[in-house]
Amino acid sequence: MAKSVLLNVRCFAVGLDLTSVSNKIEVSSEVEEKPTTNYGSDGYTEVVGGLASAEIAGEGQWEAGDETKVDDATWAQLGGVGPWSVSGNNSAAVGALAYFTRAMRADYTLLADVGEVAPWVSTAKSSWPLVRGQFAHPPGTARTADGAGTALQLGAVPTGKRLYAALHVLSVAGTTPSLTARVESAADEAFTEPTVRATFDPAAEPGGQILRTDGTAIADAWWRLAWDITGDGPSVLLAAALGIG
Repeated sequence: MAKSVLLNVRCFAVGLDLTSVSNKIEVSSEVEEKPTTNYGSDGYTEVVGGLASAEIAGEGQWEAGDETKVDDATWAQLGGVGPWSVSGNNSAAVGALAYFTRAMRADYTLLADVGEVAPWVSTAKSSWPLVRGQFAHPPGTARTADGAGTALQLGAVPTGKRLYAALHVLSVAGTTPSLTARVESAADEAFTEPTVRATFDPAAEPGGQILRTDGTAIADAWWRLAWDITGDGPSVLLAAALGIG
């Protein structure tokens, strides 16, 4: 990816698309530095890595009034844990770079000086690793029937690593609609013999879920999101990301 000016960073916080109300999104990750300097260190400091952590911080324009607005959603999420996904300055198209994690909405600051555009500021603290993966479903495509997404060649999962999957249900319409999404893998791009690796709980309203495999090696190199949709006249907007970490 070439150098770029930040114009189209996408951020999904549980069931909320922050894109149109945010003007700053930062993703950070660090590993604690633990000193191990000793008399055999030849006069140099020695360290080993301790606990790792990640944080997603954002700010933008405050809005309130319903569950699709930043204030309503943030207030409901405060102290709660769910999936956060951020694009790498792209449109969150399938195959585009994604950074995502399971995080707690840790703080929320709103409003400021008279005469200014009402702002919000918030951060989310990780409780799972920050995963560098790819978007597996675009946020602007409504789904009305059962289907499967585009195949992604993420590669095999080595022993001790996991496949992570984040699902953001952004809107749900229709009579008694419900989405049940799953992650499938296969040895070939055509998914001749797909295997279900993880299944999300049924979703009937906006919200988010994040799953991971158990650390067992998986030889399949191809991955995709698939889903079943029920209800009368259902329509679901969602975003999803997959990655190995």
